Amino acid sequence: MNKHVSGRSMAFAVTTAIMTTFAAQAFAQEAPAGYPDGYADLIAAAKKEGTVSIYTSTDAAQSQRLQDAFTKKYGVSIAYNDLGTNGAYNQVISEAAAGQTTADVVWSSAMDLQMTLVQDGYASEYASPEIANLPAWANYKDTLYATTVEPIGVIYNTKALSEDKLPKTYADMIAFLKDNKAELQGKVATFDPEKSGSGFLHHSNDARNRSDFWDLAKAMGDDGAKIYSSSGGMKETVVSGENVIAINIIGSYALDWVKESPNLGVHFATDYTPAFSRLALITKDAPHPNAAKLFVDFMLSKEGQSLLAEGGLPSVREDVTAGLNVKTLNERVGGGLKPIAVDEGVLEYMDQMKRVQFLNDWKAALGR
Repeated sequence: MNKHVSGRSMAFAVTTAIMTTFAAQAFAQEAPAGYPDGYADLIAAAKKEGTVSIYTSTDAAQSQRLQDAFTKKYGVSIAYNDLGTNGAYNQVISEAAAGQTTADVVWSSAMDLQMTLVQDGYASEYASPEIANLPAWANYKDTLYATTVEPIGVIYNTKALSEDKLPKTYADMIAFLKDNKAELQGKVATFDPEKSGSGFLHHSNDARNRSDFWDLAKAMGDDGAKIYSSSGGMKETVVSGENVIAINIIGSYALDWVKESPNLGVHFATDYTPAFSRLALITKDAPHPNAAKLFVDFMLSKEGQSLLAEGGLPSVREDVTAGLNVKTLNERVGGGLKPIAVDEGVLEYMDQMKRVQFLNDWKAALGR
């Protein structure tokens, strides 16, 4: 009987070992192709954590496909918090000061604020397996990643302005504003750099790269330009005809808006179309660090990038065929795409004295 029991035990043990091996192999197959050995362990740890908290400035609707696919694929839920650019930045700092970090991933279009978080020690380093698929300018020391590339451009009311009369270059825009002062008076819109993180980035980037930026600012001021805290706010005024043109707005939004608004057009300068990126970082004391890494990797993967592109956020990768990618976007805007590099350069105007001086010069240029 002992032999019979021993034989059954041995058979059970062998069967269990085989099942365990098959289960381990099946589980290991969950790791994307080409990812490092042991990535399945990260997936298992992320599933155990069960959730990932995102602080962002991106509308949920634009990333919903990404969110749904991530949760379906890995069984990890997402706590999605749209706090705006300044809100996300301030919340991370206040939580860290209180020793109560809640955010796992901060995903924001305010590149300067994101870089500030990195420089001030609020982010953790993580070398994503997707690095090789990104442009060199899209990764800062394996700590901050560009997940989109989005043009900065112009929207206009097609009933008030015809496309053939719109300026083709940056310098032409300055001349256009000066030469049509009477017709444009009080009908030009742009971002308020004091109230909008995106607006400050757009304008200060131009100031860094264009010696004629202040000529543009002065021309807008002479036309009685009105300033807004969001692209959406400007869109409504241009659609209604209250304004006929809005300058330095988020072009990725505009490319979608024109599909639904027949009297709205989108325009880009052929010689200079700067493009910002929504940058992702993992917080230093992320409560769900494995889920955070998994989410960032998914965002940067071909699948994740395709889902973002389908939602209207152009991909930073060239191998994505859904929507626009960094290469096809350059063709769409006329060949002058200038992505803002993810480097310390975006911090130039974050120096308090330079920031104050910039805002003072801005107000003076606009006659405020």
